[in-house]
Amino acid sequence: MRRTQYRTADDQEASLDIARDLIIGKVVNCRTVLGRSLRDHADVVRGDRIRSADAMLIENLLGVDDCASADTLRGIEGNCAKFYFGVLDELILKQKDDFFISERNRRPPLDNMNALLSFLYTLLAHDVESALETVGLDPYVGFFHTDRPGRPSLALDLMEELRPFLGDRLALNLVNLKQVRGNDFLKKENGAVIMTENGKKKVLAAWQKRKVDSITHPYLNEKVQVGLVPYVQAMLLARFLRGDIDGYPPFFMN
Repeated sequence: MRRTQYRTADDQEASLDIARDLIIGKVVNCRTVLGRSLRDHADVVRGDRIRSADAMLIENLLGVDDCASADTLRGIEGNCAKFYFGVLDELILKQKDDFFISERNRRPPLDNMNALLSFLYTLLAHDVESALETVGLDPYVGFFHTDRPGRPSLALDLMEELRPFLGDRLALNLVNLKQVRGNDFLKKENGAVIMTENGKKKVLAAWQKRKVDSITHPYLNEKVQVGLVPYVQAMLLARFLRGDIDGYPPFFMN
């Protein structure tokens, strides 16, 4: 299995095909997050800003199939992230003094919302890496993220389409339902924001609870627990690499 993975990773066109599907999944899911908020909270969110960002996501999405290099695709992904995170603050409906975001920052996170997202993404990365190892894939050899020593490139690849579903949506719910609060975070002297141990416990409990929810998987058309979605996507990627299916089916959230 891993030999096939390595050969595919060395084939620029084959890698690009997989990367395109992953980014399509990510952008479509970002649109779903924005669209759901616009639908459910039309009376309190600034719909013009969200619709404008969504239009830019669509415009960039239309360019994915035609991009001829991984660098071009990275540019598209970067543009989409900028437009998406540029309006994510509109989806924060409660605790606006403590939770806000104008852009994605990490290394270190500079505000509470980015610190919350970073912690959730760390939990997601662990689950995705475990899922890849379970199906026999090497988490450190990817198709979109470049390989670096100690960097789980394939886990980062597969995370792209799952961040909005498993990370962003949960972060927004935790804040809007006041399940995390400003005192669950600390600002260090260098400006970095970290979560308190109590805050981490709250988020971890919510993460575990979310994972036992059930959804209908869009490709399998079967009920699966949310926590199994990373495994299902890893399994589908392995099936594609083995030649059992014609293409990698991205995960599209409902």
